[in-house]
Amino acid sequence: MPASLELLAVSKNFGGVRVLHATDLSVLPGKITVLLGPSGCGKSTLLRLMIGLAQPDGGRVVFDGSELSPANLLSVRRRMGYVIQEGGLFPHLTARKNAALMARYLGWARQRIDERLAELAELVRLPLERLDAFPAQLSGGQRQRVSLMRALMLDPELLLLDEPLGALDPLVRADLQTDLRRVFRSLGKTVVLVTHDLAEARHFGDQIVLLREGAIVQQDTFDGLLRRPADPFVSRFINAQRGRSLEDSADGETGGPPPGEIP
Repeated sequence: MPASLELLAVSKNFGGVRVLHATDLSVLPGKITVLLGPSGCGKSTLLRLMIGLAQPDGGRVVFDGSELSPANLLSVRRRMGYVIQEGGLFPHLTARKNAALMARYLGWARQRIDERLAELAELVRLPLERLDAFPAQLSGGQRQRVSLMRALMLDPELLLLDEPLGALDPLVRADLQTDLRRVFRSLGKTVVLVTHDLAEARHFGDQIVLLREGAIVQQDTFDGLLRRPADPFVSRFINAQRGRSLEDSADGETGGPPPGEIP
């Protein structure tokens, strides 16, 4: 069953500065929720609170009916997959060892690890021979595919991604967007993805949560943001980005090239 996740009046301060105001948010089980907004609006902070890498100063984070707490944090995290910006691979480990890190820590048998890696490599379209390469020997797109494999290794119920495509060049990014959406749809997992890019939010999001200065401005579909803006900021944010790839994606696609070879 897809996981449920709720934030109930969650707030966060850093150095006495309120970076996230009291926030209520229900993540749709089995759907893709996109956290969208300009830099510094609180998107990544919200994601870190969801996985327990930061603790709220107020409110509660509830995962599948259980509140995140120091007592259950480690066990809950094993039910979540996390992809950080630029992948976060360990440079001294091969792609294989990076992807299998948690499985090895939990004592999985070698055969079970190898079978899972082969399954995931096929899913993310990474040639098996690239698993023996080190991160520095992989392209940016391949590193992100390995990071996704690592996040999916334990078959988590919830997948969290923090601007996973932000550092990639446009052609690689377009290919990976297409592949990621295929992976998300095929697995049917609950997904939360952070981006500042409106076209990317449209490409992925079943639900889009637009933030500004640590608060949710509107939570809606893309068409809802476009046609029924809840605040003048929503229209300003959309209009500031419409000159890029949005108009090329009027048919619901990203406007990028069709899936090709592994970048």
